Amino acid sequence: MSDTSIFQPTPENSTTYNIESAVLERYKAGARQTEAALCCPTEKYESQYLDILPKEIIEKDYGCGDPSRYVNFGETVVDLGSGAGKICYILAQKVGASGQVIGVDFNDEMLKLSRKYQGEIARKLGYNNVRFVKGKIQDLALDLELAEQWLAEHPIHSLEQLIEFEAECERLRQQQPLIPDNSVDVVVSNCVLNLVRPQDKQQLFREIYRLLKRGGCAVISDIVCNEDPTPKIISDPQLWSGCIAGAFREDVLVKMFEQAGFYGIEILNWQEKPWQVIDGIEFRSVTIRAFKGKDGVSWERNQAVIYKGPWKQVLDDDNHIYNRGERTAVCDKTFQILTNPKGPYYGEFIPIEPYQEIPLESAQQIDSQYSSIRHPQKTKGDDYRVTAIANESNCCSSQSGCC
Repeated sequence: MSDTSIFQPTPENSTTYNIESAVLERYKAGARQTEAALCCPTEKYESQYLDILPKEIIEKDYGCGDPSRYVNFGETVVDLGSGAGKICYILAQKVGASGQVIGVDFNDEMLKLSRKYQGEIARKLGYNNVRFVKGKIQDLALDLELAEQWLAEHPIHSLEQLIEFEAECERLRQQQPLIPDNSVDVVVSNCVLNLVRPQDKQQLFREIYRLLKRGGCAVISDIVCNEDPTPKIISDPQLWSGCIAGAFREDVLVKMFEQAGFYGIEILNWQEKPWQVIDGIEFRSVTIRAFKGKDGVSWERNQAVIYKGPWKQVLDDDNHIYNRGERTAVCDKTFQILTNPKGPYYGEFIPIEPYQEIPLESAQQIDSQYSSIRHPQKTKGDDYRVTAIANESNCCSSQSGCC
């Protein structure tokens, strides 16, 4: 296993088939007729959310996990590769009338299927908070339906017309983006990221990051392998559309999130028994969550945290070191990340606020890598000279039982 290989190689015979076409055709067929072997099935969905779903949507759902479990009321959620719409309709119930769900797919057959029951489910819920849009998950700024409308009015017959179309696509990305920057609380995906071409996967993670608001998160269920797929596997179009050839190596998937700028990356679910074993390589389902928001300016406000343990020492995604039991100086950004009740680290650290608050507008900028022991005097203030003697009324009386 190579430590430096982040991307699986492009298929050696890629000139003989197109990955996107192979995936598109197989999932078109899966929209018309149920194909049980198309992906790693899961039976772990929360059953109360399935009751209102039509049988056809349940039967033609192709996924390997349930990222919907990690979505909350009122959130705006994007489902990448929404397929028949099962996850979207589960999410519609979880986020409620005040939330919003956007399903993204570029397969017309799947979009037709997911939209088929939209009115029916909205009537059952009493609200309509779901929409399905056509786009590639590695290019979530381009509305493919608007691009297709332009093409219908401006057929391409020359290189100059092709250049005009490319310019129109860029205009759409900039002026009428399918999903705008920083507009989403959660991005979910269920066994779809592995279907993207190797050369597009880095862009895919950048797009996920772009959509999310600060503090938002991605929850991705997908297929990983414990070794790099062999050239034989990678060169098989059936294994590409079958969620095998494009599977991420298990450590690579985490690194992809890291390289895109995410923090607090956590494996939420790991399939113990492999879904498939091919040429000795194990393929299994995992669900990973990753957060956005560690970028930005670092401000000194005399805050500190104490890592509770049980590890002797831990390292965060900004290379700050926290020794168990020590008051570690942190900038305001890091303090907010570590103490956010909705964040990945909540409960792991004891927050230490300064006795005298430093307003953010008065704070000094510091090096983002700054980390050291915070002396208690810094927290209290240089002029703090209070003496407080315990007495029976506040501590060690026989009734209080604290001594």
